[in-house]
Amino acid sequence: MRLAAISILIVAVLIGGASMLVGGNKNTNDTGSQNTNNVSIVGDTQIITIGAKGGYSPHVTSAKAGIPTVIKVATNGTFDCSSALTIPSIGYSNYLPPSGETAINVPPQQAGTSMKGLCAMGMYNFSVNFN
Repeated sequence: MRLAAISILIVAVLIGGASMLVGGNKNTNDTGSQNTNNVSIVGDTQIITIGAKGGYSPHVTSAKAGIPTVIKVATNGTFDCSSALTIPSIGYSNYLPPSGETAINVPPQQAGTSMKGLCAMGMYNFSVNFN
């Protein structure tokens, strides 16, 4: 009886420790936080910068509707799933370079549109909400 209780306690500690490791190792790219500091307007074009490494950052971006947009995806030693980017609503699917910047032209979007980008496996994603 005592051995069973100790075994259960050890298993509980191991499971709790594993949960903390997985939960505590979340990349800031996947926090669900919203950021508008990654949006700038140059001339008549809106530029949205997204980081890709272990996910996408920021996870949610608010952008202006009705103007031409360029999404610049920055990679820096990116060799994970997030280097295979797909944006279904504009028919974009490509492998990003391990390091560098990739510019993706996006036609003007209507207000209320939410554009999703995701990795090839669907594990990581980001969204751009046009208002």
